[in-house]
Amino acid sequence: MEPLMAIGVGLLYATAIFLMLRRSIVKLVIGLMLLSNAANLLIFTTAGMTRGAPPLIPKGMSAPLGDVADPLPQAVVLTAIVIAFGVLAFAVVLIRRAYEIVKADDLDKMKDTDT
Repeated sequence: MEPLMAIGVGLLYATAIFLMLRRSIVKLVIGLMLLSNAANLLIFTTAGMTRGAPPLIPKGMSAPLGDVADPLPQAVVLTAIVIAFGVLAFAVVLIRRAYEIVKADDLDKMKDTDT
């Protein structure tokens, strides 16, 4: 399962970089969104894809019994999802405002500051 996820993460990264190198600002933002999703999947994949119980320690024991799931990657990915949504919302507002001023979606036309 993990090699398949690694291939999927690689494809997401490749697609994200391809879209971020396009001239359209909408494709740039879609690539940014795919890049953040690929990073989240990479964290999950490197943390291990084994299923386990919650990491609860029974009373009187010093360690949990059996396999447990690591909560740290889940917390990191949850935080990354919230941050990525905030960045995406800001980028969409920025795109809308830039399109209203420049009247173009092309990044090369947005280089001129005399609008």
